[in-house]
Amino acid sequence: MTHKHSDYMHWSKTQSRAPFNLATSGVAPFPLRELPVQLETLEINGYDGYGHPPLQKAIATHHGVDPECVVEAAGTSMANHLAMAAIIEPGDEVLIEHPAYGPILDVAQYLCANIKRFPRPKENGWAIDPVTILHYITPKTRLIVITNLHNPTSVLTPDSVLREVGDIARSIGALVLVDEVYLDAVYQRTPRTSFHLGPEFVVTSSLTKVYGVSGLRCGWILAHPDLAWKMRRLNDLYSATPVYPGLLLAVAVFKHLNRLREKARRIVDADRKRFRAFLIKQSGLSAVWTDWGTTSFVQLMDGNADDFFERLRSEFDTSVVPGRYFEMPDHFRIGMGVNTEMFAEGLDRIQRALR
Repeated sequence: MTHKHSDYMHWSKTQSRAPFNLATSGVAPFPLRELPVQLETLEINGYDGYGHPPLQKAIATHHGVDPECVVEAAGTSMANHLAMAAIIEPGDEVLIEHPAYGPILDVAQYLCANIKRFPRPKENGWAIDPVTILHYITPKTRLIVITNLHNPTSVLTPDSVLREVGDIARSIGALVLVDEVYLDAVYQRTPRTSFHLGPEFVVTSSLTKVYGVSGLRCGWILAHPDLAWKMRRLNDLYSATPVYPGLLLAVAVFKHLNRLREKARRIVDADRKRFRAFLIKQSGLSAVWTDWGTTSFVQLMDGNADDFFERLRSEFDTSVVPGRYFEMPDHFRIGMGVNTEMFAEGLDRIQRALR
């Protein structure tokens, strides 16, 4: 049967919440009352064509691309679905990183792709090695899929490596899909989108993880115009017409992106500082450190991970994301950037659970 579910999303919606929730993946929600917008200017109904022109322009300006390259989507998850569905056919070979964000694999399975994997080893700092990709790619590979920042580790792949991946893809007529939903969490010298690196690149992102406005479901794809148009037509089968007030609010958010980003940055920076001090003291945990991102991927050095997660939740009211949802069952993902007091208490409870 066709794969038609996501185990990770089911867990996230039904089991991830706890009084001390370190299973988050994005920053704290940004309240509407702090967004400089006049509510009387909102409308329920409005333009329902192939893209809301003011939002397309805002996204295009943010990335320095032509608006014709922008495809609106309901969050990054739908953006990834649209992008893959427009590019591949059943049986096409898709090469996806390991470890990987579960819903990306779920979409590829749903689309009946022939999925192959290439490793991002912890021993190599979870980095992408183009030589490894060259080893795993075949003339049948249609698409290479990566996340940057990497989900779950927050490791950044530099442009020099991405260019090599693009060269490999171009040599066999493949494309590279880069999920960049976390990229703006590199707060200093933020890299520009990999879409600028060449025609092989297709990029997905949203306002969800770094800006705290997940409820707007403002996602997008950057693709060259012919492919972008194909994606817009395909979206007629999925979400078809977006929620118009959401479009208006998303345009308002783009006018104040730095305000939202800086508010979140203060919390993320404080949490990361606490987390680094915490890790230094923990002989039972190991993680590759990065100076950016809202997540970290932590290895439990001893004991049964599932038993630890259950004890952490039932006895200490604290949740993290079990690594089995990233195919690494002895790891877990921790989220930062929501509430520093809650985060600090959650870390203390992890320390107590480890004892």
